[in-house]
Amino acid sequence: MKKLLLQLDSSPHASVFDQVVAYDAGADEIMSAHTVTPPDVRDLVHGCIFTRGPKNLKNTAVFIGGSDMSAGESLLAAAQKAFFGPFRVSLMLDSNGSNTTAVAAVVKIVRAMGGSVAGQLVVVTAGTGPVGLRAAGLLAQAGAKVRITSRRTADGERAKAAIIKRFGGTVDAVCLTDAGQAAECLEGAHVLLNCGPAGVQLVPRAAWANRAGLKVAADLNAVPPQGVEGIEPPDDGVTRDGVLCFGALGVGGFKMAIHKASIARLFESSDAVLDAESIHELAKTITG
Repeated sequence: MKKLLLQLDSSPHASVFDQVVAYDAGADEIMSAHTVTPPDVRDLVHGCIFTRGPKNLKNTAVFIGGSDMSAGESLLAAAQKAFFGPFRVSLMLDSNGSNTTAVAAVVKIVRAMGGSVAGQLVVVTAGTGPVGLRAAGLLAQAGAKVRITSRRTADGERAKAAIIKRFGGTVDAVCLTDAGQAAECLEGAHVLLNCGPAGVQLVPRAAWANRAGLKVAADLNAVPPQGVEGIEPPDDGVTRDGVLCFGALGVGGFKMAIHKASIARLFESSDAVLDAESIHELAKTITG
């Protein structure tokens, strides 16, 4: 029986990237729908769950993507609402790659820290975006003391509240409106994770290089100028200025492995829901 993946994409064009990864991960056919909104989801999902018997539904799954994570979360909720009894299929949410990217960064950081970030101060720059929110949450859940940065106090406080509500842990928020404030934001930090937008440098080299106590730094921005000056995109555990560094491509290779493993996981049962936390658990079993 063919493995069929229904791609629900909130954007005007269904992501070709996500389609290619799904094929490489073992999907036989991909049925793509674009510009999907929550009212559309029930009938699309019912098309999946009523065409095969419950024992065979593990061969059908749903991938939710698009450029907007908040829209993706709404689609995920609508898909879960459409299920009843044994009529359900596995779901994965990875709008804009936010979940798999955040998870890849977190797992890399935890491994680089010797397997634990408990009690360590982790600064997540641009912690109000989709990747930053999830990475900060997973790190807080792992016992780290997390400090997120934002350009506006109100945004930081909202993000902080959302992270604590979902993931728990210890989180505070500070403003970073100018790269000149980065050194102050990093005071006492053991780990730095930049989740800022492409082509925006948030942390100059002078703010982190040879900083006492700083052990690991990761930058998820691959577009020049890098978000953390001095970290190169291919860095994958390279020591620079006394700090173990990971660049966007160094993290990205692991992100791809996680993405493919998650797609494969969808076809192992009919009841998996792969969101940040469950993808994180899966990623811990992957070498990379």
